[in-house]
Amino acid sequence: MSLALSPTARRVLASRPVLLGLAIVALMVLAAILAPYLTSFDPTIMKPRFRLKAPDATYWFGTDALGRDLFSRVLHGGQVSLFLGLVVCVVAVGIGTVLGLLAGATRLLDAVLMRIMDGIMAIPSILLAVAMVSLFGASFVSVVIAIAFPDIPRVVRLVRSVVLSVREEPYVEAALGLGVPRWLVLLRHVLPNCVAPLTVQATYIFASAILVEAVLGFLGVGYPPDVPTWGNILAEGRNYFQQAPWTIFFAGGFLAVTVLSVNILGDGLRDQLDPKLAGRRS
Repeated sequence: MSLALSPTARRVLASRPVLLGLAIVALMVLAAILAPYLTSFDPTIMKPRFRLKAPDATYWFGTDALGRDLFSRVLHGGQVSLFLGLVVCVVAVGIGTVLGLLAGATRLLDAVLMRIMDGIMAIPSILLAVAMVSLFGASFVSVVIAIAFPDIPRVVRLVRSVVLSVREEPYVEAALGLGVPRWLVLLRHVLPNCVAPLTVQATYIFASAILVEAVLGFLGVGYPPDVPTWGNILAEGRNYFQQAPWTIFFAGGFLAVTVLSVNILGDGLRDQLDPKLAGRRS
């Protein structure tokens, strides 16, 4: 039995940027999941006599200033960074979607919520994240909240704009005229129109979350130093860059490739899911 795909799905799967970005992201995720099986070194074990050892057949990415294997730390750091990006994406999109639907459907809530969102967007996201982590302490929950919080207003504005345009459509007015509850109209007729733009926005939030976590770790206000993340690895290796460039080269490379591939995936999805861009290509 063959699986029938919609024209949009076939167009998305035929896009080279989508396939390229998806393939690289899948490789990064697979490497992170298989990290315990791809290396025999514990990422937290310190061996001072092997400190700042250059890459060789034993230590593929070399060692850091405490003698820890960087190959193991980079792969295990991918687990933390990628999982964090996924959780931040789910939290920001989930909360932002609910608030956006409420703002677009209720005029009173719209006036209040959008002024709050405007106030949050007026503060630089990095500065807000640093302040929140410094206030609540460095933990997984606090880092997720600190990174997701500045992204929520962007999702709210996106969903609200879709709701404002869709609620004037005849089929929505007809459903309301037939007595269908407003919340059911939002879920059945309005929310599906938000899926495509939210999918694209989610990829950018995912990439941004990974990057912001690295910035927080580099500044020393992210995860505790003993937790292997790409940001922590960069922060620990910056003092030894001239002497041992491999201490930040590989972690920085994994970070850059991951963020770039997610952005490529997001651009490809935008080109295929945006009706205006699809119309230009045709």
